Amino acid sequence: MTLPEPTQITLGDPLEADKIVLSAYDVGDGPAVVFCHGFPDTAFGWRRQLTAVADAGFRAIAPDQRGCGASSAPHDVEAYGLRELTGDLVRLLDAKGIDDAVFVGHDWGGFVVWAMAVLHPDRVRGVAGLCTPYMPFPMVADHLAIVDGVAERQYVAWFQADGVAEAVMDANVEPILTRIFRSGTPLAKQAEFAFADGKLNMNPFSDPTAWPILGTTLVDEAELAHYVAGVEHSGFRGGINWYRNIDRNAAELPDVGRRQLDIPCLMFTAEFDPGLRPSFADGMSDVVADLTCHDLLGVGHWIQQEVPDQVNVHLIDWLQARFLDV
Repeated sequence: MTLPEPTQITLGDPLEADKIVLSAYDVGDGPAVVFCHGFPDTAFGWRRQLTAVADAGFRAIAPDQRGCGASSAPHDVEAYGLRELTGDLVRLLDAKGIDDAVFVGHDWGGFVVWAMAVLHPDRVRGVAGLCTPYMPFPMVADHLAIVDGVAERQYVAWFQADGVAEAVMDANVEPILTRIFRSGTPLAKQAEFAFADGKLNMNPFSDPTAWPILGTTLVDEAELAHYVAGVEHSGFRGGINWYRNIDRNAAELPDVGRRQLDIPCLMFTAEFDPGLRPSFADGMSDVVADLTCHDLLGVGHWIQQEVPDQVNVHLIDWLQARFLDV
C-alpha cells in the first residue's frame, strides 16, 4: 500500500478564530491506530509504520501535532499543555467519525498517548509507547539537578526561557536535524562528547554546529529536505512549548503515570537512548495490568526509523492479537 499525501482536518467550528487545523496521514481500513510523534519530529516519522499497519488490517492515522509541520501553531505557551494536545486527538477522532482507537506514541508523543488513557479512557482501546514509559512527569528541577543547576547545559531547562531556544534553533534547522536523525551509538561513546570539557552537557541545541555527528543517518537527502521544509514552515517554537508545560502538566495531571491502567499496553525500550533510559520502564508493571515489553538492543532513540522492521513485527503482532476480531 502506498502512503497517500496528508490532508488538512479542521477541529471543531471552522469559524472559530482560534481553530486548530491538523495535517494528518490516513491510510487503510479497520480498527483505528493513531500515531503521535515526538520532538522535533512530525507525522512523517511514522512513514515506515503507517502502510505496514494498514496492510495488516488497520486504519493508520498520524497527525502533525499542534505546533509542528503543516498543522496549526498557536503562539501562546499555554496552548501546548497535555489537556490541549490530547483534546486535539479527541477532536480528530470526532472529525473522522471514530469512536475509539489504539494510540501509539514516541518521545513526547508517548507522554501524549499515555495521558490519553487517563484523561479520555473511553476513546482509548490500547496504548503503545516507544521509548517513553508510563510514568509521572519529570519536573524542570529534576532536569536542572542533573547539570548542577546550569540551564544552558540541559536542553529541557534551557527551553524554559520564552523566545531564547527557538531564536537559536530556527536559524540552524538543517544542522540540528542532520544531527538528530541518527542511529544509536553506545552510551560510552556519547559520554565522550557530553563530558568533553569535564562537565556534563546535555544540550545539543544551544550550539548545534559544535555538536558531533554520531552514528549513521536515518534519512536520505529527500527525507531530510522534507523534514527541513516542515520545520521551516512551523518553526521550533510549538514543540519547545510542549516542554514549557512540563511543570504545569505535573501539577494539573498528577494521576498520569500513577493511575492504574487496565487496557492492553505495549512498551519498547532502546538500549542506546540517552534520555529515555530503558530502566525508566522498570516500574510500569506495577501500574499497567496488561503489559507487553520489548527491549531493543543496539539501537538509539529513533527506533521506528532505525529498526522499522523490528518495530513493525512486534507492533503488528500485538495489534492483531489484541484488537482484530477473529
